[in-house]
Amino acid sequence: MHAIRLHAFGPAENLVHEEVADPAPGPGQVRIAVAAAGVHLLDAFLREGHRGPLPEPAALPTVPGREVAGVVDALGEGVAGLWLGRRVVAHLGSVPGGYAELAVTDVERVHDIPQNLDFAEAVAMIGTGRTAMGIVQFAELGPDSVVVVPAAAGGIGTLLVQYARHAGATVVGLAGGAEKVARVRANGADIAVDYTDPGWPALVRAQLGGRRATVVFDGVGGDVARESVALLGDGGRHIVFGWSAEGIGTGRGHLVEGVSDQVLGPVMLGRAGGANPVRTLELRALAEAAAGRLRPAVTRFPLAAAATAHRALETRGTIGKVVLEP
Repeated sequence: MHAIRLHAFGPAENLVHEEVADPAPGPGQVRIAVAAAGVHLLDAFLREGHRGPLPEPAALPTVPGREVAGVVDALGEGVAGLWLGRRVVAHLGSVPGGYAELAVTDVERVHDIPQNLDFAEAVAMIGTGRTAMGIVQFAELGPDSVVVVPAAAGGIGTLLVQYARHAGATVVGLAGGAEKVARVRANGADIAVDYTDPGWPALVRAQLGGRRATVVFDGVGGDVARESVALLGDGGRHIVFGWSAEGIGTGRGHLVEGVSDQVLGPVMLGRAGGANPVRTLELRALAEAAAGRLRPAVTRFPLAAAATAHRALETRGTIGKVVLEP
């Protein structure tokens, strides 16, 4: 099979498209003929040699990627034959191997893909979608809510705008550049503004007509977060799930005592509940998509262009979830 391999930590150009041995499923595993593989900003961080949430940096050479969708083409010992040939999606967890034509994973990680989703959309929901479901647990949204979504053209932001609109909230979507702002508006945001315009906070205040924000869903940090928090009224909440503008592992200068809540990791999973909280959130995400309430935006690249996909993601040159297609 062909896969993307990383032989040395460093820039995106270190991602090499090459031929490698086909993986074989072990006991309790399935092999997936990959039709779509998700690309996450964390992948770029790990590519540079940082360990991120992992116990240690990846052992090299490695095939990056932890989100895949495709058709089951081989079964390991003990796996029921009914899985063969099914359209499935899975998050591989801490084990890489997604940027490839074939990937193996434990059958317990696999989900059937709703009929109304293609493979790339399913990949978006299994990773980005489950995170969005984890984030919205921390805000009870309704018609009286005014929700600000920085990076509203991103993978998570797109879904948060849709979720808030479905709940009846007034949604303010922030994005960088005219094209992204247009996409945010088309996605259902009541107010869509360009955060690269220094006057954007005044534009939002004017369009809100005296209403104050009740929730900021923030995965950006930095100046955009600080300006967004300033839009909150009394009792407003700043729900933080990332800080892409500041870099992973940097300071949190945009957090405000008594207003900001960081919800990633154990906090999010603890709220989700269930015997397997990660799977709980995955099931919720897929159910929302199956019902038509959430529809992910996707930017697609050929598998061989993984380096290009990484550069585009790092420079904010994408809309929605980035996906590689073998």
